[in-house]
Amino acid sequence: MLPINLIRSVPDRQLKKLSELVRERREQRPDRAVEVWAFDEHRLGLRPVSRRQWAPKGQRPVAVGHPRYEWLYLYGFVHPGTGKVVWFVCSTVDTDLFSAVLAAFAEEVGAGEGKLVVLALDNAGWHVSGDLVVPPGIELAFLPPYTPELQPAEHLWPLANEAVANKHFATLKDLDVALS
Repeated sequence: MLPINLIRSVPDRQLKKLSELVRERREQRPDRAVEVWAFDEHRLGLRPVSRRQWAPKGQRPVAVGHPRYEWLYLYGFVHPGTGKVVWFVCSTVDTDLFSAVLAAFAEEVGAGEGKLVVLALDNAGWHVSGDLVVPPGIELAFLPPYTPELQPAEHLWPLANEAVANKHFATLKDLDVALS
């Protein structure tokens, strides 16, 4: 279990340890599997991700790029215990899209009547919106504000950046192909 303090997704919004929340859910329904996952999103776009690179002595490396401010968002769900990752490449971030991604994630991991997924995530506006539709089998557990160091999904982004580092993408479709 992760020893991370999280805010429960219930009206009283008490600070509680994630392990205690998971234990409570297991005691309520011993026949139901309970898993902990973490979620975050990352913006990548046509603005190049630059990294140092080798070049012959006396020559400067050439970095091809035409920075434009068009973006894709990589949605990453990670199971910290096993390292399993579920990715979604999306065109934006908003409540409706996040609702659809949550539903697709729930289907992918089998969340529902027989399995509860406690999902640790930050307090972004589209995560806490009253219009968010959380599918059955998913319970949201919110991290305290300004604590990205507690978010296991943050470790996914350097890996995603390396896949596109020092590369030029003419269109978002090209970037999507590289991320996929």
